[in-house]
Amino acid sequence: MRWWDIEPVLELEHELFPEDAWSAGMFWSELAHARGPGATRRYVVAEEAGRLVGYAGLAAAGDLADVQTIAAARDQWGTGLGARLLTELLRAATAFECAEVLLEVRVDNVRAQKLYARFGFEPIGFRRGYYQPGNVDALVMRRVSDPAVPVEHADPADAADQADPDSALPDSVPLQGETTHG
Repeated sequence: MRWWDIEPVLELEHELFPEDAWSAGMFWSELAHARGPGATRRYVVAEEAGRLVGYAGLAAAGDLADVQTIAAARDQWGTGLGARLLTELLRAATAFECAEVLLEVRVDNVRAQKLYARFGFEPIGFRRGYYQPGNVDALVMRRVSDPAVPVEHADPADAADQADPDSALPDSVPLQGETTHG
């Protein structure tokens, strides 16, 4: 993700998360930490036919990473885009040498919880009233990295229920900025 992606990211953000959408300032702040030798963030976008259809971000501190955000346009649900975005974040966590990755997910977002579980995330607790407004609880999930298993091989999509449309990782929607931080 680069500065010129912020406007289309905000459009998708407001469409998907109308009650608790991030502000432009929040994205600018995250991107400020995504470049250079001391980078602690990794943000990516996915585009299809010149249209931004997804984005994701990760923050790293020491040996701990946190999935800050992950989103796919509604017309991309079931295509595997969420899995590709999460795969890129897990690669970034490995590059940052993080042993654990944490995330929060709405307790009512079962679809996302299933995706995270396929990637080895396990529930470890709750944050009461985390999502505001609305006072919706967050399920906290954690994935402990196995340094012996590269992320490319850790994706359990091959063993996942093939009836699950998110189990495939398509190459049709490219992720931008896959090779560098920023």
